[in-house]
Amino acid sequence: MNLAGVHESMALRDKTLVFEDRTHAGALLADLLAPYPLQGGLVLGIPAGGVEVGLAVARRLALPFDVAVVSKITLPWDTEAGYGAVAFDGTCLLNRPLIRRLGLSEDQIREGMARTRSKIQRRMEAFRGKAPFPDLRDRRVILVDDGLASGFTMKTAIEALRNLGADHLVVAVPTAHDQAVAHIAPLVEAVFCANIRRGLRFAVAEAYHHWTDVSETEVLELLARHRGGKEAFWCWRSCE
Repeated sequence: MNLAGVHESMALRDKTLVFEDRTHAGALLADLLAPYPLQGGLVLGIPAGGVEVGLAVARRLALPFDVAVVSKITLPWDTEAGYGAVAFDGTCLLNRPLIRRLGLSEDQIREGMARTRSKIQRRMEAFRGKAPFPDLRDRRVILVDDGLASGFTMKTAIEALRNLGADHLVVAVPTAHDQAVAHIAPLVEAVFCANIRRGLRFAVAEAYHHWTDVSETEVLELLARHRGGKEAFWCWRSCE
């Protein structure tokens, strides 16, 4: 891929089963990020799968970590597929062409948005409590997820972070479809993706030997272990 600002591992292009798990993926992603100027930066993981990846990136690069709660709006008949996304600040983007193709009614859309907003609120309270969001101005923000399929959730996260004043925004994901990367790259300073794949069929999970959905309880355990270790990377009030 020859897009400006896109950094990938050419040795991993179009390959599957390249990561053992999300922690291994985060470590390889951090190695890809390492030459980039990241001093004073902040890693933001998108729950649920992006937290484990983001923590691995933060640890390896000795950067502070926080969460950016964003969630796709899933279809009434398929909780894995989405037609939009909602972010922590209320930003909501809908994929209108997909909605038209699927024939979703306005009632179904409103119900999906309401359900997703409730999920966002629950996760915000669980993962961040009453902690204020860190100041994003004049610092490099590395936004991490465990992969990009359509890129729609990531686009929503980017818009929400721009609303908070993020002016140096980098996206880092272990794996992505090349069309999703092309869609996201113009919106940010740079995209780092170890494993870019092409073709009609794409699944984030196919990049991992060990892949399971990450529950909210598991995210809480990851964050609790990170805080409990008193590592310098944890970002609550200290990152303001």
